[in-house]
Amino acid sequence: MAVPSTNTKLTGIQTEFGGSNPIAISEYYVGGANVSSSDPAPNGPIPSSGQISIGQFRGASAAILYNFLVIAGGGGGGYDSAAGGGAGGYRTSTQAVSAGTAITVTVGDGGAAIGGGGNGNNGSSSAFSGPGLTTITSAGGGGGGGGGGSSVGNNGGSGGGGSGTSAGGTGNTPSTSPSQGNNGGNGAGGASTGGGGGAGEAGNTDGQKHGGDGAASSITGSSVTRAGGGGGNSAGPGGTGGGGTGGTSPGSTGGTAGTVNTGGGGGGGNSNLNRTGAAGGKGVVIVSMPDAVYTGTTTGSPTVATGVSGRTVLTFNGSGSYTS
Repeated sequence: MAVPSTNTKLTGIQTEFGGSNPIAISEYYVGGANVSSSDPAPNGPIPSSGQISIGQFRGASAAILYNFLVIAGGGGGGYDSAAGGGAGGYRTSTQAVSAGTAITVTVGDGGAAIGGGGNGNNGSSSAFSGPGLTTITSAGGGGGGGGGGSSVGNNGGSGGGGSGTSAGGTGNTPSTSPSQGNNGGNGAGGASTGGGGGAGEAGNTDGQKHGGDGAASSITGSSVTRAGGGGGNSAGPGGTGGGGTGGTSPGSTGGTAGTVNTGGGGGGGNSNLNRTGAAGGKGVVIVSMPDAVYTGTTTGSPTVATGVSGRTVLTFNGSGSYTS
């Protein structure tokens, strides 16, 4: 829908962009409550102040805004009395999408479990891109520091925890604004390893070895927390939002994996029979658009939910695409 190109009236502008009665042309400056700079205006430009005329709105239309949530794969826990993995990077975006735009979605895997010593594996990045869009990429979570010594956690979307007396890895790597994740917790010596950082808080925030909590989003219609950090050795709790628990020590229970499609970090391995650092959880990309513009043209078999407060929500648990 658009403002008519002929016989343009204030009522037609109000129908397209909203507004209050009595109608005043001054309600429709760009950057005000009703018209954004991304709204197409073929007879514009529509000014942000000063002289403004009805003719500048001929053929103009309100941009179709899509919401995106992009979570990378979580980092794996370290090996042998080790630290928890950091959560995958967590980014949101709202962008105007034109009809016919092919949106490519990449969903990153969690860092694989490590069974042979050293730091956990980093997760892989998730992203979306398309013509006319700003590409958004979230970095994989950092692997947790390995035991048997003192190892700094890997850097990533959220940093892996440190083992021994070493520091946790740095989160928000590469840097984005706003931040996509937090630092891993520092080790405190022995089995007091650091928890992996989460999207909502750093590792160790709730106690030594605790994974950092994730962040909540209501893009699917209800609030869901994702991208929690993995817990450190000796049963360090994973962060809320899919972080795995650290292995028990002494004992034969290894760390638990980050929850699939949350980007949660994996739990660190223990120091006895099962030293394997657990895998990070695979990431996810979620796209929301008005019901009226959904085309049904997808690849990769995303789950589709319609009528979510008037919007259609595509959840990509694996890579794919959508054409608007």
